[in-house]
Amino acid sequence: MSLYDIPLRTLAGDPTSLSDHKGRALLLVNVASKCGLTPQYEGLEELQQRYADRGFTVLGFPCNQFGGQEPGTAEDIRTFCSTTYGTSFPLFEKLEVNGENRHPLYAELTRSADASGEAGDIQWNFEKFLVSPAGEVVGRFRPRTEPGAEEIVTAIEANLPR
Repeated sequence: MSLYDIPLRTLAGDPTSLSDHKGRALLLVNVASKCGLTPQYEGLEELQQRYADRGFTVLGFPCNQFGGQEPGTAEDIRTFCSTTYGTSFPLFEKLEVNGENRHPLYAELTRSADASGEAGDIQWNFEKFLVSPAGEVVGRFRPRTEPGAEEIVTAIEANLPR
């Protein structure tokens, strides 16, 4: 199954899929509002602003599996992200990234290895996956890798649509 075919829901609960972003480079991130890494929203928004016109989009997937750090409702999440970080990138319905209720999107994503060759479970909030315009996972970056890190920026630039 293509990543583009997996059913998703927007933060507002509307049906969607990644096919709405087909042909763009995508950075998929499991996010949380009450995490020590939450300030990464700022860097994610900077990437969105810097590359959106060149065929790139950040996609945020709220997750409450790590220390209960995303406890709010969809409206709480939307308000927090827009007022605290001015996020303009799409956010999706809260989902699980690990375990028996892992969302099918993350079942596919976690098959991809990081730079050290390690695949498998998401380690914490703010793990990042870069998807090429063709829908292939081309990079996996662990939670502590800042959005503006050279390895992420280089990978994004190498995968922008031509």
